[in-house]
Amino acid sequence: MKGMVAGIALALVMGSAAHAATVEERYNASCTFCHSNGAAGAPKSHDEAAWKPRMAKGMDTMVKHVREGFNAMPPKGMCNDCSDDEYRALIEYMANSK
Repeated sequence: MKGMVAGIALALVMGSAAHAATVEERYNASCTFCHSNGAAGAPKSHDEAAWKPRMAKGMDTMVKHVREGFNAMPPKGMCNDCSDDEYRALIEYMANSK
C-alpha cells in the first residue's frame, strides 16, 4: 500500500512538472508570436501591469475571449486544439511575471 501511495505521489509530481513544460511549449507554439512583442495591441507576456485590467474581467471572460477571438486576436488564439483548462494555464502563465 505504501508503495502504491508513493507511486501515485511521484506520478502527480512528475505530471505537474510535465504540465509546466507543456504550458511553456504551448505558449512558444501559439502565443509568443504576438504576446512576446505586443503585436496588434496584445498585452506582453509577463507584464503584470498590462494584464491587470484584463484579469480583472475574470478568468471566464478571458477564456471566452481566447475561444471566440477578441480585437485582433483570432479565435482560439492560434491554439486550435487547446482545452479551456489549457487556455486558463496559458493566460496565467502570460499574466504573471517570471
